[in-house]
Order: sequence, then C-alpha cells, then structure tokens
Amino acid sequence: MDLANAPWKGIYPPGLSPDAKLDAYPVHDIVDRAAAEWSDKTAFRFRGRTTSFVALKGLVDRCAQAFMAAGLKKGDRVALFLPNTLYHPIAFFGAVKAGLVVVHLSPLDGEIVLKHKIADSGARVLITTNFEKMAERAASLLAGGLVESVIIGDDAALGASDGAGPKPEGTGIVDFKAFLDQAGDAPFPTVTPDDLALLQYTGGTTGLPKGAMLTHRNLSSSVSSYDLWSDAFDLMRPGEDRIVLFLPLFHIYSLSAVMLRTVKNGIETILHTRFDAETALREIEAGATGFPGVPTMWIAMAAVPDFEKRNFSSLRYCASGGAPLPVEVARKIKSGTGHSLLGGWGMTETSPAGTNIPATRPDMVGSIGVPLPGIWMDIVALDDPDRVLPPGETGELRIVGPNVATGYYNRPEETAAAFTPNGFLTGDIGFMDDEGFFTIVDRKKDMILSGGFNIYPQLIEQAIYEHPDVEEALVIGVADEYRGEAAKAFVKLRAGAEPLALDALRAFLKGRLGPHELPAALEIRDALPRTPVGKLSKLELKQEEAERRKTALAS
Repeated sequence: MDLANAPWKGIYPPGLSPDAKLDAYPVHDIVDRAAAEWSDKTAFRFRGRTTSFVALKGLVDRCAQAFMAAGLKKGDRVALFLPNTLYHPIAFFGAVKAGLVVVHLSPLDGEIVLKHKIADSGARVLITTNFEKMAERAASLLAGGLVESVIIGDDAALGASDGAGPKPEGTGIVDFKAFLDQAGDAPFPTVTPDDLALLQYTGGTTGLPKGAMLTHRNLSSSVSSYDLWSDAFDLMRPGEDRIVLFLPLFHIYSLSAVMLRTVKNGIETILHTRFDAETALREIEAGATGFPGVPTMWIAMAAVPDFEKRNFSSLRYCASGGAPLPVEVARKIKSGTGHSLLGGWGMTETSPAGTNIPATRPDMVGSIGVPLPGIWMDIVALDDPDRVLPPGETGELRIVGPNVATGYYNRPEETAAAFTPNGFLTGDIGFMDDEGFFTIVDRKKDMILSGGFNIYPQLIEQAIYEHPDVEEALVIGVADEYRGEAAKAFVKLRAGAEPLALDALRAFLKGRLGPHELPAALEIRDALPRTPVGKLSKLELKQEEAERRKTALAS
C-alpha cells in the first residue's frame, strides 16, 4: 500500500494528497473545541428554538455526569432509541464523554431486531422520547427484562409537538430532565482514540444484524478525511454554513458524515424529525446553504410542482447517499439547483468514509469516485482475496484505513472472514479504471438498498415463515422508481391454505418488521427454484425480474 503514489493521485486537487494524515481524537472533544471556538453561535435549530455551542457543551457535560452518577462505568453500553431530536446529540456526546459505548436502535426496527440488538450488545440503559409510541415500546422492553432502566425525554419540552405521546411511569422509568438533575461533579474518565465508542448494527449472514465495533479513532478519522476533501473543494465553510438535516441521526451517514462534522466546524444544523419535501424547500429558500439527503428525499423534492422555479440561491452544498440516484432525477436537480449530486460510497464498517466523485469530474457520475484522503482501496480476486487485480478487472472491493471498524461484536468467524490482515473485504463487486475511479457492478450479499436503508432479505424471510400458511419463502430486491429498490416476496403456501394477498401478508408482518422492511410485492408460486443440491435459490428469481424489467422498459 503506497498512498503517496496511489493511482488516483492525479485526480486530487493541488494541496491535497492521498496520503494525508488523518487526525484522531476522542469524539466528544468535538463539542469541547466547538464551544471554545464558536461559543454563542447556534449549533442546533430545532422547532424554531436554538441551542448554542456553549449551551450544547453544558448539556453534554451534565448528561455525562448523570450517566456516571447513575453508576455506569467506562465500557458500559447505552442504547439510544430516538428519532431526530435534540436529545440525540446530548445523549450521544454525553455517553461517549462518560466513556460509555453507544448502541443505536432505529425507530423503524421491529420487535425481533430491537430485542436482538439489546441482548447482543448488553445495553443496560435505554434513552428514548415519548414521540409517537416510542416510550411505550421502550417500556415494554423494560418490562420484558431486556434493560434495567429507561430514560424518557419529553418531546413537547423541546418545542411545539404534534407527535408527543403518553409517558409511561413505573419502576425503572426516569424522566430525562430528572436524570440530568442528578449530575454530579466527578472527574470524567480518560478516553483514548482506540476505545470503543459505538456499536452500529448492520446486516448479518444469519439474517439478524451484527454490531460493527467503531472506535473513537474510526469516527474521528472519518471526520478528518471528509473535512480534508471538503476543504479542498470548498464544499462546507466552517462557521458560516447552515445545513438542513432530515437524515436520521441513528444512521452512520447522518451521524458521522453530517452531525459530527457540523458540530466540529461550527456549522448550524437545522434539525427536523420528519421529512417533508415542501418543508425542505422552504428551509433552503429561507437561507440554508446545505442539504444532504438520500435519493427518496431528492425524488420527492423534485416532484414538487414548480420545483425548478424555487429559489436555490443560498444553496452551495448538496449530497445524496445511501443508494443510487436515478439519472433523470439527478438531471432535474442539476437543472433546478445548479448543483450536481455527485455521490460516493461508504459503509457502516468504514464509519462511513470511502470514496467520492470530485466536483471537477462530473463526467464520472456512474462510478463511486476515488478514495478519500488517508484511505486505500483496491480490487482483489473473488477466489483469492490476497491477489490484487489490475485496472479494468472485476473483483471485490477492499479497503484499508484508520476509519475501518475493528470487527463485528460477538462474531469472531464473520470478523475473521471480512477483516483480513490486508484490509476489509466489503462484499461489493466492481473494478478500478486507470485513473483510480472505482465502479461497483454488483453486491456479493443479497442486501437491498431501499430509500437509503439497508434491508436484509433473510430477516424478512424469517418473519414470513412465522405465517402459518407459508411453506417456503424467498425475498429479493426489485427495482422501485421511488426507493431505488424494494423487497419482493416469493411464497409457496402449504397444501390446502387459503389464498394470501399482499395486504394480508403486510398486516401479518407489521410489528415483526419495520415499515421499511415490509414487502412491496408478493408472488405466490407452486414451487420455488432450487440449486442442484436442493437448496432454495434466488438466482433464477433475480434473472426473471431483470428480464421482466428489461421488457417493461422496452415497451
């Protein structure tokens, strides 16, 4: 690995080198430094109320002290079960400052996944809010003995709320304000860059998520890499920009590529709980300078009547990640805003820094770009991950860098298979050209990318198998104009079973799966394809769907 002479060196602008040193530090230092440098400047705007960097530091310090006063020790796990709310940055930074390990839970998680993440991580405490029914769901986890205590932030306390639900009471349930009030003044523990900061769950071969172990070094190195790239292309301006954020903070893209960077760089984050296309456009017209989103957000915004007549004069930075953006939508965004959504690539396991398309090379849309500073990537043979392939040959993407996770928690076999001595094997199949641009052509895994979320077919299949009339089930991703991909279920019913419709199946799966995981299509078959040795096979189904889509596009 010779970063100084990386194939993509010639693509970098003057003053930036592929072998740039990436600063690493405890993640909570971001808040301390921001408070010192940016002081009373607004860090977060939420429901019309502002929180300065100094005020944020005060809340974070109190939260860290409260965790310590509650008896939590360095290395203990704290689960955050939160939508986009000011409680998230307070709890996240407070937890890591107290030396704790954050475990992100998603409001979209079904019961199966929630229980698995908590049990697997060993989280003792759960932080949530009474937004919609989240507090009630958290209380049921407490009642089931999965956690020892639940701390509930009052959604209405943060401003006018149309989603505040009931606040359960009882043993083990604590109000967030009362929790902060118990803060003491004990010295904070020493936290090093190599301490574990976050268990961020991603797909597992068993169908249940596995926790990527991300250290403070992983997260801060990722921020440093993004910042070097951003500075070179003038994408974000420290102390000046105002970023609209609808992306969920429990997702690694929003957490690391956006929130950690905005706080570090004195940038105002205009935080919203729910995405609404008209609201997003109004925020931009009100002076927001940046909008990071996923394809579904940009598709919805581009579909607003008179989109191209809206005022985008303040917008300097916009990005799309999580899934491919349809070319026709990208063209409409470019026509309306004047900005190209160039995109890039990253994974939970890479914190998620990986690649980006330089602003100087819009001709390379369709590729994933070149590696970010301080990160090495290459292509290795599918049958021998130690054999590096030359430009133009297709194999598996491999990545090396201080941003790459240390492994999967409680998964030694999967860790050994993916985190090799020579780099992390991503599971993505593609090639590198002579200039150092990488292109992905397929995925080794069957993971579905839907609206920026990762959906795992085996998990859906497991839930479908709970239906009493189902004998066999396979799930694959199919093209979806809005989400990019959606799940389609192929089912063989038991003999004598009544017909099963999509609506009925979705109703059965509700609660077992998150709403984003519910199948968008269902096909009942007399038999499902199998391999020569008798295993159920998805290959034929994928080929059929590809041919079906090809025929539809041609007609």
